Amino acid sequence: MNGLKDKTLIVTGAGGGIGSALAVELAGEGVRLVLNGRNQAKLESVAAQCRNAGVEVDLLAGSAASRRIADELVDMAIRMEYFSGFIHAAGVLNPGPFLWELNDGQFHEVFEASVEAGFQIARAAFPHLVDKGGGFAVFFGSGAAEMTLPGIGAYCAAKAAEEHLARQLAAEAPSVTTFVFRPGIVDTPMVASATIARGSAAGRLRREFSGYKDRGELLSPVVPARALVSILKHDPGRFHGRVASWRDQPSR
Repeated sequence: MNGLKDKTLIVTGAGGGIGSALAVELAGEGVRLVLNGRNQAKLESVAAQCRNAGVEVDLLAGSAASRRIADELVDMAIRMEYFSGFIHAAGVLNPGPFLWELNDGQFHEVFEASVEAGFQIARAAFPHLVDKGGGFAVFFGSGAAEMTLPGIGAYCAAKAAEEHLARQLAAEAPSVTTFVFRPGIVDTPMVASATIARGSAAGRLRREFSGYKDRGELLSPVVPARALVSILKHDPGRFHGRVASWRDQPSR
């Protein structure tokens, strides 16, 4: 896959954080975009920034874990032509409580954003990508998939499941370049929510995440966004079935 210009991609989680930065970077490369997130107003703002780059942009607010939403996102991308894949950047943290203290809604929200939405987008998109003989699917992972940190237990479990989902898809559909992208610890509203967490594990969690900020270790969302775009421009197939990170961007 040489270059990104004029390809059509779906980006979930595009209303803020890394997802919105990624959408703007992709627009700058001439990528046509179908944006998804849960907040209509935020999506419209990001779409306006992307259109300033002269690219075609459409959007649909709602949870990509909904079969209807996922199907419509793929239909929109196909109608736009040159549908080439998706980047699943959505995520929810719900930080603070011990795992057993989360209520049903809080637990489900975390898995819905990462795992259920990842499945629904893949279910809708992969038949088209396989039929056309290629494309790519990127799932946002996290080092949390390999750790235990009280206060974000559901998120750790969800990211582990999402990363395995990506590996499974890579094995089942070799023609579609599928990989996990770990963006690092980024200055986003989701990370900020951990610094004001409430619950039995909140004290440790607040200290952990506040420390990143105090030590200047938080990345700007633009950093991983540009890294991922660079990876997609330069032989993303080398990461098929594997994990890439913001440190893996090719030298310019």
